[in-house]
Amino acid sequence: MKYALLMYQADAYSQPGTPEFQVSSQAWAAMAPELQEVLAAGNAPIGLAPVANATTVRVRDGKALTTDGPFAETHEQLAGAWLFDCPDLDEALKWAARIPTAQYGSVEVRPLWGDE
Repeated sequence: MKYALLMYQADAYSQPGTPEFQVSSQAWAAMAPELQEVLAAGNAPIGLAPVANATTVRVRDGKALTTDGPFAETHEQLAGAWLFDCPDLDEALKWAARIPTAQYGSVEVRPLWGDE
């Protein structure tokens, strides 16, 4: 089964040059070789720019409205995603717990629609 692992973190962890970014980068580098076991074929990480670069689109009464920034003001923001191919949810959860982001943010695990 395929699972999306969505990583949420404070913006400091995505800012190059910060101590948080250094710690995060080192943890990811250490884990990278093992990720090949579970990454879905052709999968590359989806890393997102800081939330300050976001634009939110809403359609109301047939008109598209755009707003700079995220839809909601929260401490943690969606920072990236991976697509894992695991035999079951338990295995996907074990991998999610190993992802460095889980140490300073959170990792949401969702089965792909139609694949559950």
